[in-house]
Amino acid sequence: MNQNRSTAIEATLIPGDGIGPEITDATLSVLDALEAPFVWDRQVAGAAGVAACADPLPPACLDSIRRTRLALKGPLETPIGGGYRSSNVRLREEFKLYANLRPGKTIVPGGRYENIDLVLVRENNEGLYMGYENFIPIDGDPRAVGMSTGINTRQGCRRICHFAFDYAIRKGRKKVTVVHKANIMKALTGIFLETARQIYEEHYRGKIGYEEIIVDACAMKLVMNPWQFDVIVTTNLFGDILSDEIAGLVGGLGMAPGANIGEQAAIFEAVHGSAPDIAGKGIANPIALMLASAMMLDHVGRVDLGDRLRTAIDLTLNQDGVKTGDLGGSATTQEFAAAVRKRILAAS
Repeated sequence: MNQNRSTAIEATLIPGDGIGPEITDATLSVLDALEAPFVWDRQVAGAAGVAACADPLPPACLDSIRRTRLALKGPLETPIGGGYRSSNVRLREEFKLYANLRPGKTIVPGGRYENIDLVLVRENNEGLYMGYENFIPIDGDPRAVGMSTGINTRQGCRRICHFAFDYAIRKGRKKVTVVHKANIMKALTGIFLETARQIYEEHYRGKIGYEEIIVDACAMKLVMNPWQFDVIVTTNLFGDILSDEIAGLVGGLGMAPGANIGEQAAIFEAVHGSAPDIAGKGIANPIALMLASAMMLDHVGRVDLGDRLRTAIDLTLNQDGVKTGDLGGSATTQEFAAAVRKRILAAS
C-alpha cells in the first residue's frame, strides 16, 4: 500500500486488554510526535468486547476493519469458558490474514546474543491451527482419545512461499530457509516442502539463496548459531514456536512486533499477552507495539517515518539509557514513551 505523504489514512485501533491500553497510549504519543498519517477508529475486542457487548469480536470492530483494511492491535484476552475461540485466530480467519511476519532484531546490546537480525514468515491460517479436533469416548471416559487434524493446501503453501521469497528479495535479504518436518509428517508438511522447492526453482533461483531444514534441527541451530539464518518460512505451528524462540534471542516478547497480512486487510500487533498481573501499574514495556506501528508505517509507504521511530527507540535505549524494568531500567511506560517522543521531536 502506498500513500501520498499528505494523505490521512483511516485505521482501526484496538487497545486490547490488560496492559493493552497502557502500551497503546504510549505508542499513540510517539506516533503523534512523528505526525503519522493515521486517523484512528477506536474499537474494543477480547475481554473488553465481552464486557461491552458479550462478544470478544463485536460486529462494530469487524465492520471497522472491513472498511479501513488496516489495524493496530494490543493484546487480547480470550475469556475462559463459554465456548469462546481465540479472537486472534478469528481475526486471521475473518480477513484471510495468511502471512504472519515476525522480525527479531537486537536493539539492546550486551545480551547473550549480539547482532541478531532474523525474520520469520509464518503461514497463519492452515496446519494444526484450523481447529478440527474431537474426542473419542472409550469405556465410559468421554475424553479417552484426543484427535486433531491438520490441513495444508497447495494454494496456501504457494501463497506463503511467494510472500516469503518476495519479501526477502524486496528487503535485500540473502537467503530463505524453509523449515519443515517432511521426514515424519510426509503429507502435512511434505506438501509445504514440495511446493517451496517448486516455487523456488520456477521463480526465484539465482535471485536469492535457498536452503531446507527440519524443524527440530532449526530450533537447536537457532540457539547455537542464529547468525546462519536470515529469512525463515514455515507452517503455522512451527512458526508459532520458532518465532517465540527468536524473540528470546533479542530480549523477549516485549521486543517482538508482528504483522498479519492478507488480501483483505493488514493487522499489526504486539505479539505478547495481556499481562494482567502488571496491568494498571504503568510498568509495561511498550516497545513491541511501537515497533509494530513502525511496521505499519512501512506497510502504508511511510518507511521514512518507520525508520525515524526505530532510530528514536534505539537512541532512547542505548544513548539515553531509558529502559523499562524488564530491560534492567526503572522507567515507567509513559516515561519511556516521553523519552522516545523527545528523541523524535529533537530530530525533526
